[in-house]
Amino acid sequence: MEPSSPRKLGRMQEDGFELQPRRTTDRGLVSNLRRSTSSLFKSRRLQSTFGNSEKQENLSSWIPENIMKKECVYFVESSKMSDAGKVVCMCGYTREQHLEEAIKAHVFQGQEWDPRKHIQEMPTDAFGDIVFIGLGQKEGKYVRVSQDTPSSVIYHLMTRHWGLDVPNLLISVTGGAKNFNMKPRLKSTFRRGLVKVAQTTGAWIITGGSHTGVMKQVGEAVRNFSLSSSYKEGDVITIGVATWGTVHNRESLVHPKGGFPAEYVLDEEGQGNLTCLDSNHSHFILVDDGTHGRYGVEIPLRTRLEKFISEQTKERGGVAIKIPIACMVLEGGPGTLQTIYNAITSGIPCVIMAGSGRVADVIAQVANLPISEITVSLIQKKLSMFFQEMDIFREIRIVEWTKKIQDIVRRRQLLTVFREGKDGQQDMDVAILQALLKASRSHDHFGHENWDHQLKLAVAWNRVDIARSEIFTDERQWKPSDLHPMMAAALISNKPDFVKLFLENGVHLKEFVTQDTLLYLYETKEGFCFFYSKRKSECIPDPSLPCPSTSPRSLGSHALVQMMSLLSLAARVHSEIPRKKRLVLMSAVHQVQGVSLRSPCKQSPGHVTSTMDPVRDLLIWAIIQNRQELAEIIWAQSQDCTMAALACSKLLKELSKEEEDTDSSEEMLALAEEYELKAIGVFTECYRKDEDRAQKLLIRVSEAWGKTTCLKLALEAKHMTFVSHGGVQAFLTKVWWGQLCVDNGLWRVTLCMLVFPLVFTGLISFREKRLQHENGLARVRAFFNAPVVIFLLNILSYFAFLWLFAYVLMVDFQATPSWRECVIYCWLFSLVCEEARQLFYDPDGFGLLKVASLYFSNFWNKLDVGAILLFIAGLTCRLIPATLYTGRVILSLDFIMFCLRLMHIFTVSRILGPKIIIVKRMMKDIFFFLFLLAVWVVSFGVAKQAILIHNESRVDWIFRGVVYHSYLTIFGQIPAYIDGVNFNPEQCSPNGTDPYKPKCPESDVTLHKPAFPEWLTVILLCLYLLFTNILLLNVLIAMFNYTFQQVQEHTDQIWKFQRHDLIVEYHGRPPAPPPFILLNHVQLLVNRVILKIPPKRHTQLKDKLEKKEEAALLSWEIYLKENYLQNQQYQLKQRPEQRIQDIGNKVDTMVELLDVDRTKRSGSLEQRLTSLEEQMAQTARALHWIVRALRDGGFGFGVEAPASAPQKAPEEQDLAPGSRQKVEDQDDLYHVNARHLLYPSSPVPRFPVPDEKVPWEMEFVIYDPPFYTAERKDKAVVDPVGSSLELLSKINYNTMDGLVDRRSFHGPYAVCDGLPFNKILKTHLRGAGVIGASSEHLPFQSVCHMWRRNQDGAVCRKGIKKILEVLVIKHSLSEHWALPGGPGLPGNPGGDGCPPEAERCVLQQEFWPFPSRGLLKGCEVYKGYVDDPRNTDNAWIETVAISIHFEDQNDVDLKQLNSHLHSHDPEVSFRWQVVDRCIPLYANHKTILQKVATLFGAYY
Repeated sequence: MEPSSPRKLGRMQEDGFELQPRRTTDRGLVSNLRRSTSSLFKSRRLQSTFGNSEKQENLSSWIPENIMKKECVYFVESSKMSDAGKVVCMCGYTREQHLEEAIKAHVFQGQEWDPRKHIQEMPTDAFGDIVFIGLGQKEGKYVRVSQDTPSSVIYHLMTRHWGLDVPNLLISVTGGAKNFNMKPRLKSTFRRGLVKVAQTTGAWIITGGSHTGVMKQVGEAVRNFSLSSSYKEGDVITIGVATWGTVHNRESLVHPKGGFPAEYVLDEEGQGNLTCLDSNHSHFILVDDGTHGRYGVEIPLRTRLEKFISEQTKERGGVAIKIPIACMVLEGGPGTLQTIYNAITSGIPCVIMAGSGRVADVIAQVANLPISEITVSLIQKKLSMFFQEMDIFREIRIVEWTKKIQDIVRRRQLLTVFREGKDGQQDMDVAILQALLKASRSHDHFGHENWDHQLKLAVAWNRVDIARSEIFTDERQWKPSDLHPMMAAALISNKPDFVKLFLENGVHLKEFVTQDTLLYLYETKEGFCFFYSKRKSECIPDPSLPCPSTSPRSLGSHALVQMMSLLSLAARVHSEIPRKKRLVLMSAVHQVQGVSLRSPCKQSPGHVTSTMDPVRDLLIWAIIQNRQELAEIIWAQSQDCTMAALACSKLLKELSKEEEDTDSSEEMLALAEEYELKAIGVFTECYRKDEDRAQKLLIRVSEAWGKTTCLKLALEAKHMTFVSHGGVQAFLTKVWWGQLCVDNGLWRVTLCMLVFPLVFTGLISFREKRLQHENGLARVRAFFNAPVVIFLLNILSYFAFLWLFAYVLMVDFQATPSWRECVIYCWLFSLVCEEARQLFYDPDGFGLLKVASLYFSNFWNKLDVGAILLFIAGLTCRLIPATLYTGRVILSLDFIMFCLRLMHIFTVSRILGPKIIIVKRMMKDIFFFLFLLAVWVVSFGVAKQAILIHNESRVDWIFRGVVYHSYLTIFGQIPAYIDGVNFNPEQCSPNGTDPYKPKCPESDVTLHKPAFPEWLTVILLCLYLLFTNILLLNVLIAMFNYTFQQVQEHTDQIWKFQRHDLIVEYHGRPPAPPPFILLNHVQLLVNRVILKIPPKRHTQLKDKLEKKEEAALLSWEIYLKENYLQNQQYQLKQRPEQRIQDIGNKVDTMVELLDVDRTKRSGSLEQRLTSLEEQMAQTARALHWIVRALRDGGFGFGVEAPASAPQKAPEEQDLAPGSRQKVEDQDDLYHVNARHLLYPSSPVPRFPVPDEKVPWEMEFVIYDPPFYTAERKDKAVVDPVGSSLELLSKINYNTMDGLVDRRSFHGPYAVCDGLPFNKILKTHLRGAGVIGASSEHLPFQSVCHMWRRNQDGAVCRKGIKKILEVLVIKHSLSEHWALPGGPGLPGNPGGDGCPPEAERCVLQQEFWPFPSRGLLKGCEVYKGYVDDPRNTDNAWIETVAISIHFEDQNDVDLKQLNSHLHSHDPEVSFRWQVVDRCIPLYANHKTILQKVATLFGAYY
């Protein structure tokens, strides 16, 4: 049971006590849970350690302690009646629906009913699982909450107890609450687009939750998606926030201990004025205010909840991003308009569905118009067009709607109108995501924060198409280092398209992959989708011992250590991981638990910034995580690509052995074959280009991959296709023949071996010209060192050994060993020495254990050791006179083993080699066959023995009767007495006393006939022969045939693969055959023990190149790899299905271009027709004037002729949609900030005034703004006479009023009714507001700036213009940065008209002699009225902006200023910021900054 602290924490967060995002993510209650696309972690979260009953018990205890409902505690009769005609309380509930204490509430007796007093919070009694009866048992989650419940508590419930993943996007759908009709095509587009964007981005959809209007449309969209796809409905999170008091059949949801589940009936016919919950929503939050039948209660809580969720930071892949939110509008009425206005004011982008009706269509109609054309009359016309109940709109209501729509359209960057089938818009999901990007671009950010934010959104949504079209454009040049955090996020979240995009835009893996980055990738939980699950169980080796830590970090570190076993690329030769790689992996083990990992993109000074081979390390990470597409992309970037492909194939084969799922294992094996084909493809390109360099690639020692070679790696991974490649075989043939030419026939070699002097003739040719023309010792050495010659000599020697061994066993085996037998012993001793040499031969220094493991992994080596040990055992018995015969028997058996060794020699034969493989595999088939045969043999033998023989006590005869005779029966030796025909008592022993005769079967002694049932034994015999001879033997034949066919299909590959071992064995073997090989062994012993000469590595099979030569070889390989990839792409495009798809895409593109072109043409035509109509109207008026002037006698000069309409330039007619509005909006001189409907820091609303009525010259009869003057803490100093209307009239205006300057820069202003008159424009509010009486201005507003310089001191430029840096300031309680000095910002301590003291201290004379020198070197750039949100009709702000430029960084004043910036109040932040139009400055300060940039000709 959890404490109730979450509720308190939630209130603290909402009251302004904001927590640090990073700490909240790691440790806070409302943490941002990481969302994983892997189904493995979803199942792991759902299958927690607690059972369902324990979960429900935990939820039943947590919710009542932290979530409340509201109940009326004082029943007061209302004049209204319920639908059933019963008396109801003022809260709307009947008497029976109240608590007993509420009916007998003596405490409140006689009081008037007040909801603030008489509705109280109590623990909620409605929560759990909801099931909709009769609708397929659809199940969801629900909870009844008080309207005052903190958003943090609800968010905690959803993410922790309901198990929802933190969203990547929040979609708030609003609109008509009543059912409305939509066009079928528009409805289909809406449903498809909404669910697609939710499913692809992992979004939450928030609606009203009822089964009406837009909520019903959303529910049906989710339902259709769940029916037409393989995803579960829960994958699209749809949250309904509804009012508890308006839910029909809500009584069924009341369960004090939780409904698991609660059965709910969707009854539309009997709902009356209430609404039913929508069955297609997955979660419901039912907001309770203690009343019944009152709609709209949920709106404030929903607004707070959406804002709270949008302020949460989701961290993924090392990148933190706030959850974006978008508002989607369908149809709607007045409430919907207010929702849109609030969203736009809060900076939330809105997508308007044009064609859905009412408010949505009104806004869609005027969205592309200039603000000046959105008038009251136009809005009234549109309302009458789309609203049938036009009579309910009074004049003030229409004015208010006009003002709100103007403010909405003014922020076009947050408004997106989706018109199905127009303007190139086809998918609504793209429109939603583009609206978010457009809104992100419109927000002011420092530097490149704006672009970074957009890229984070695109990666979070996994929409690479939008990133390509909207973000990676010519407008923004990305630095590779700027993309590193997003690269890590894309890798962790498995988004290969983004990885490819980042690589195309300059990211280098060698710079990106550092040791910290690699460790971060391994330790991130999302990355363990496969490997993490395989190694988690190994955290506790001993079940009796507790695991020291089960945190994801400790499990991840343990997994890294276990991963080293799978990274043994050269498994049996050199499974050592490179040292740097091992250090990276082992560093995870030594990390202290709980210490957070360093950022993968920020390195500490002096830290190692790269690993030995970054591409290799990243490729291994992708392979062991089973990220196929990522691995292919990374492999394409690898340098040692052939080796990398072979290594990936081996890793996948090793991982397939770890995978328990058969399908996954088969997929890994198939992928391993693909990587083998990649290696073959690259090697083929290299071999075609240059055979010698390609063969160098085969034997080049790769330090990055464990000091192995391509050839060795392919052999260990059993890549038969690669080894059987023509280039590999040509190299092996070259090694096999040594320095001899490969075109020498075997008969020539054999003849030279037998007739030694023939070597000096021209019968044998050599590859080297030097040996070809030389007849000395070098020629002889080259001949006898060739592996083929050594092989033939050893064959002759081995046949001689077997002949002599057989002769001794059969002819010359005496009690005392003869000289022939002694020769056999010496011969065997030479074989033992050779096997010992092979066992201890370790030129690479891998250690005895690894070399021994490699030696005994070979079957033929095991056979050699077994034959030698058996020979030693036989020799020991042979030398002891008592066991002489036993020794001969053992040696005879050993002769069989030595003969079997001949099969290894035959592997060199193309014909016999594969047959040996067939024999080995058939031996395995026989093993399984013998198991089946033994069942029938034993069963038949026991039954036969028990029926025929009575109480046989001799074990040997029991074995004969049960096993031996039954086995021989298969081959036709049927017992003569089994059917009683050939029964002969003389051939058996009646009592079983004769050891040489079997016991007689059951028989009649008197009649000398068998007494057992002959018919039964005959039937058993027939059945036995039927199953063994016919069934089992045919099964064995079929198994042999399958094995034969399987091997026969790959005969050539098998032979080419297995001949390598023979070539390697004789390539490293001493040239002399046994027993003369002892001379070579003596020489080796002297060199190693006495002379201490280290063993030489055979460079012909393993060559370590110089760095320059290796770099040139790898560069050549990379070039040919690109050719291979291009050929693969070309072949892919030439496939018929791909060509059909390409043609289809081209057709779709052409259709889209034609639609856009048609739209542009129609728009241009409409503009020209409009211009023509205006010209015609002007011409008609001009002709009318001429006629009237002539009619008056020719004296028409006193009447002013109408001006002709201006001709539009052709270029203007082709402007893109919205460009005309942008131009006109920029020329709009009406102040905007001073006309927001809500006055800052106050609940007082302004009077709604549309733009056309803003100038004082425009008559506005109903203009009646409210009066507001805030209480001022410093009124004794600033405004000693008070703030009331009567006292304000006593102030002296247009002069110095004591210490207060009440003069205006714009000259004297009027004073009406004792109050100053803002002669600029209407502000829709009277009184002093928070400013004080009259206008207020400070002596100056400082704009301190200097040229931005790079490290060498040169001035930075953007194009041809220089770049400025300006000093900006920000208070801890403010959201805006501002220029120092001037009027304070709203909401700041300086918001009362005076700058904060912390700001003022920087400019005071004792810190920096600003007034004396700063004003002299500065210049005035602006003086006058400031468009400030705090302005009113009777109080406004004016200022003077002075530009102070520091030309040189060595300026004394600049140095003094910078030194004092570090000693200011910690609540105030200062920074030098690059001047740009997108820096987040207070709005009017950006205008001043633009003037400064224009003055200095700087970039803006």
